[in-house]
Amino acid sequence: MAQGPALVCRLLASSVSVAHKAGKIIRDVMQKGDLGIIDKGENDLQTEADRSAQRCIVASFKNLYPNVNIVAEEVDKISQNLDVPADWLITDLDPKILDLECPKSLQGVTEDQVTIWIDPLDGTSEFTKGLIDHVTILIGVCVNDEAVAGVIYQPFWQNRGRALWGLVGSGVGGFELKEPPQTKKVYVTTRSHYDKAIEKFIDGLKPCEIIRVGGAGNKVLYILEGKAHAYVYPSAGCKRWDTAAPEAVLRAAGGELTDVYGNKYSYSKENEKDPLNKYGVFATAPSYNHTEFMKLICDIQSKNEKND
Repeated sequence: MAQGPALVCRLLASSVSVAHKAGKIIRDVMQKGDLGIIDKGENDLQTEADRSAQRCIVASFKNLYPNVNIVAEEVDKISQNLDVPADWLITDLDPKILDLECPKSLQGVTEDQVTIWIDPLDGTSEFTKGLIDHVTILIGVCVNDEAVAGVIYQPFWQNRGRALWGLVGSGVGGFELKEPPQTKKVYVTTRSHYDKAIEKFIDGLKPCEIIRVGGAGNKVLYILEGKAHAYVYPSAGCKRWDTAAPEAVLRAAGGELTDVYGNKYSYSKENEKDPLNKYGVFATAPSYNHTEFMKLICDIQSKNEKND
């Protein structure tokens, strides 16, 4: 009897389908006009779109994969209420993903090995300001401590949404992977968390162009679509739910995402209590040598420490 698609492929296929629905929920909230904003403190906002999108995503995964670990950004009682409308409970699996050949290393994965990291609305600050192009939904499928599959979903792309996905060892889809400019080095960094320390660090990267945009998912999109060579964030602030999906898609495309020391972050369930990416985020395009980039980062860090 033939076996069905591997668990990791089914999880990615579910991620694409549920992201489409969550994107529709976010667009509906925006159209309604009442964002239901809650200030969580320290430049950290939450809206009705965050809460409802998370409920849709988590309830759908819990229904299909009851033994998978799930870590989602919003932790209030409203977001954790999984008694959702019937049309929010997504059971469809994207057929294109199911046709993928799962890498041999991932074929035997079981639910208890998987942690799904979810940011239901990455770029909330930008969302509340109407900067909807910065907004993404992030669903990262991680096996043990490694991000292996993910979806970066743009709910406002051409007013209908778009899912960009990746499976490490298999490839990417939903978009056209492009090379960054050859004539100049372009780096993308934070818009809403920019401060003097980050400015000083990035000054060491000159001469180059610096683009400041919101959302970790959006910044990695700049790399994937050839608008930037690297994503530079030399500070704590991002969480695992910000980087799990982007790292998986970027790695599937041939790029890399690490901390300031070139180490990968762990996405195991044990990191739920302390999900902070303490040592920054540094991501590079497939054609940009990550090792050489990290040497440059190390040199800049050393110079800044000597000058302090």
